[in-house]
Amino acid sequence: MAHRRCPSDGGRGAGPETVSGIGLRLDQAPPFSVPLRFFLAAPFFGAIAAVVVLAIGPEILASRWQPALLAVTHLLTLGVLTMVMLGALMQMLPVLAGSPVPRPVTVAGVVHGLLVVGTIALAVSFPIPYTGLRNAALIALGGGLGVFIAAAASSLVRASANASITAMRLALLGLTIVALLGLYAASTAARARWSYNPAYADVHLAWGLVGWVALLVIGVAYQVVPMFQLTRAYPQWLRRALVPTLFAALVLWSGVTVIGSSPAWLAQAAAAIIAAALALYAIATLWLQTTRRRRLPDATVRFWTLAMLSLLACVVLWSAHAVGMVADARFAVLAGALMILGFAGSAIIGMLYKIVPFLAWLHLQALGTSTLPNMKEFLPDAYTLPHVWLHAAALVLLVPAVLAPRPWLYPAAVVLLVSFLWLGWNLTAAVRQYRRSAIPVNV
Repeated sequence: MAHRRCPSDGGRGAGPETVSGIGLRLDQAPPFSVPLRFFLAAPFFGAIAAVVVLAIGPEILASRWQPALLAVTHLLTLGVLTMVMLGALMQMLPVLAGSPVPRPVTVAGVVHGLLVVGTIALAVSFPIPYTGLRNAALIALGGGLGVFIAAAASSLVRASANASITAMRLALLGLTIVALLGLYAASTAARARWSYNPAYADVHLAWGLVGWVALLVIGVAYQVVPMFQLTRAYPQWLRRALVPTLFAALVLWSGVTVIGSSPAWLAQAAAAIIAAALALYAIATLWLQTTRRRRLPDATVRFWTLAMLSLLACVVLWSAHAVGMVADARFAVLAGALMILGFAGSAIIGMLYKIVPFLAWLHLQALGTSTLPNMKEFLPDAYTLPHVWLHAAALVLLVPAVLAPRPWLYPAAVVLLVSFLWLGWNLTAAVRQYRRSAIPVNV
């Protein structure tokens, strides 16, 4: 791969800062609209989830099967996390893997439209259990995710193997598994079985949060943490072993959990490996951040610090609940909230605050504009750094909101709502700057 130059955060135009050691095929990047439609939709779904929490109130945490809680969970996991991750993969497969998704504009339009419709229909179908609505959600989500999985698989098959590609391949397999489990769970015949055996729901959740979200975040981090946070590279032994070990342990844990007749120690051993692998990744990332070549305040670095601290807290809570040290089910709910909003949510927001300005700069350079802004002009620190503190406040409020929802749930939901609205405003501000600058030189 040929090395390309990236825009400097501090200089005008195409500042001479080379991303050393990382080959980027920027000439294969899809149109800006391909990932952008996914990125701009995510804050909308996050805000809707916060509004639902405010509307239902503390009763939403009465049970893990509470319909409104299931709706909020899927608004966040499908409408926010998966929405951004699909858009990021549409961009990264051609640029990092050198293997474009076939017909990216068409695929993006179909996948995005079906995912939006399917997520809304699924969320509504929990409190309003109308069969036609649930079937519409299954068709839309199954179709949208199926099209994406097929397109991404055809791209990944052609890509040269490395640690990030391996993680993307296994994450795509994880997405396939969680999608099939979700479709099965939503079928009429399986619904009662899942309700009476929470192990099925646990496996579905584990594949969604670990087999899909965590594996993809880790694989992408191998590239974007050194590139955008200006750190050293992850150790080679970690890049080679972490993701395959995590995937194998998840397969073992899932099999033992579903079968239910195997020795308990086997499931506990697999769970311990998963927890240790996630904790190792978080600690390694925090350590890499201490090796940054530039010490200026950076929102992305701070969001990723929040993500890693949240992941460590999630691992501790989940491990304590799994071994019986903490019997209260609310701690398991808190672990899930920290995984979704703390780890994945923080990492995704931090990634968006680098990727969107970078892509805007890249496409403006391709257009040939009269004045080429630097990345900080798309999203100034005055827009992004305060968001770090707001999002951190939302995460801190999650703890009392889950453990004592009666007085604390409302302020936590309000701060979370403002956080998602802030994200949406910042992303649209970057797009407005892009449109203002998109004036060809020869005009």
